[in-house]
Amino acid sequence: MQFFDRGGIVLHYQTVGGPEGKPTLVFINALGSDFRIWRDVVIRMVGEYGCLNYDKRGHGLSSVGDTPYSLDDHASDLSALLDHLGIKDAVLVGLSIGGMIAQLLASKRPDLVKALVLCDTAYKIGTEALWNERIEAIQSHGMEKVADAVMDRWFTKTYRAENPADIAGYRNMVARMPQAGYIGTCAALRDGDLKEIAETLPIPVSCIVGDKDVSTPPAKVLELAKTIPGARYDVIKGAGHIPCVEQAPMMADIIKEFVGGL
Repeated sequence: MQFFDRGGIVLHYQTVGGPEGKPTLVFINALGSDFRIWRDVVIRMVGEYGCLNYDKRGHGLSSVGDTPYSLDDHASDLSALLDHLGIKDAVLVGLSIGGMIAQLLASKRPDLVKALVLCDTAYKIGTEALWNERIEAIQSHGMEKVADAVMDRWFTKTYRAENPADIAGYRNMVARMPQAGYIGTCAALRDGDLKEIAETLPIPVSCIVGDKDVSTPPAKVLELAKTIPGARYDVIKGAGHIPCVEQAPMMADIIKEFVGGL
């Protein structure tokens, strides 16, 4: 395991080397998950591109730190990690809030970012009322109480029915994560609105969405793609909010085609 201390926040990460001259793919996970959700995509990239996975603050094995968080906290963590590892011209692959972190970092540190792959995300996700309600529910009942509802939002009904062991494992991921980290990141989502950034992103962008996503539906992701100048838009059939789990081969192929054409 690999860890980096950026002034009291310890980030857990994993690197896989790639061919010289090729960009590094940096995977940014969704609220309530850790970097293991990217496994089946990453293994399809090995040998073609370098890969960096990491756990956001408050997630996985990374520190919780002071809460609530802002999107800027998360973006600053990632920029510090990239600086530490000497990674430049990265392709950021962000899922849900990970896509928002990617947009913000591309705006703040263009020297670090070559292109973006924005998966099941938007320039703004949810409403203030939605996130306040989520925060209050967790404060009252804990992570265990919301874990089943998260599975319903993450995965299609078919995947849940056909893969009960997998669903039990992903449910454990959510139920066992630090409550403060989840709530802190809910606050970052509640307060984040990146429309002005999306309108002016000057780099290549690919927007991807699962056709059954109920958290950031295809119409929401299409709106993002239309807001970003020249963005590509792809829909993955048979996937919900986490296509890197449900349809990893298809998602890997779309990323490879996009990155190969840069």
